[in-house]
Amino acid sequence: MEAANTKNKEISVGAHVRYTGTGSAGEVLDLRSDTEGLWVKLDTTQLWYNSRYLELMDAEEYHRLKSRESRRKTKKSKEDSDKDATRKKMESIKRDLENVDMSTEMCDGGG
Repeated sequence: MEAANTKNKEISVGAHVRYTGTGSAGEVLDLRSDTEGLWVKLDTTQLWYNSRYLELMDAEEYHRLKSRESRRKTKKSKEDSDKDATRKKMESIKRDLENVDMSTEMCDGGG
């Protein structure tokens, strides 16, 4: 089975497409049709998209997009890791301060 997008270009299983509504892109896993139109399932979202809202991508464009997404995810992962390290450090400082004795034996700034 093949589906056609708005430009009457045929979409088949294995093709690379982009959903024009959100920019989600992926490889076509499956095709189906019903009374509302032809539907395409993408590997990246596991969602079904109406073929009239999809545009075909050539392999080079698709791989360039995936490479950019991969770099973005790597950067976000590093930022998340840095945030986790900072959070752990703050929790450690908080635990250390909970055991500080604030009795009268400490210096006071009285006057």
